[in-house]
Amino acid sequence: MSYRKPPIKIALVDDHNLFRKGLITLIGLADKHNYLVVLEAESGKDMIRKLDKKALPDILILDIDMPDMDGFEAMLWLKNNHPNISVLVVSMVESDQAIARMMRLGVKGYLSKDIEVEDIHQALLAIYNKGYYYTDFLTGKLIESLQSDDTSKEGDISDKSGIIHKINENELKFIKLACSDLTYDQIAEKMFLSPKTIDSYRSAIFTRFLIKNRPGLILFAIKNGLFDVRDIA
Repeated sequence: MSYRKPPIKIALVDDHNLFRKGLITLIGLADKHNYLVVLEAESGKDMIRKLDKKALPDILILDIDMPDMDGFEAMLWLKNNHPNISVLVVSMVESDQAIARMMRLGVKGYLSKDIEVEDIHQALLAIYNKGYYYTDFLTGKLIESLQSDDTSKEGDISDKSGIIHKINENELKFIKLACSDLTYDQIAEKMFLSPKTIDSYRSAIFTRFLIKNRPGLILFAIKNGLFDVRDIA
């Protein structure tokens, strides 16, 4: 006699009712027997009020741009109060800064809102079975590195690969600031340099170390001991 596995419990936190309903439809089309939506909320505060400890979701789908309590604040609350709930961000906010910030807070995947049935199905299954879902700009290694408590244990900058000798002082400062939530223009202001100079630093570092984007730069910095994720407040 065969037994059906219990469905994966899903929570949806998004301030647009029509999008939530559309997402429920997509999830049902993906596999109506494998998923069960147990909670809908229109903001972070609404999510907190509705979360039931007796029926916590396995995966929570979270938007970023919401009133009362946005996705960043909601993710921080989840990290502190329900760290076992896996979070998949589905948002129109796709800036490098937003992605990096959410990853540091511990999200397991990141999708744009223009998703199809197969996209949400693959993301939910990957997060449930593997622990993360990644796209072209969001690799599993980067997620694991940013969320690992054991990463960069050295108090000082390590130089196991000799990387530090290939980076000058200003480039090193740029890399550390690039691992924050600052925009490149804000980094230029903080370093008292022009945005054009910051662009040249970024271009040189990306070319020298075969880095493709800002999340890749964060991974590079952590792997080589140039930045410690635990320094983030």
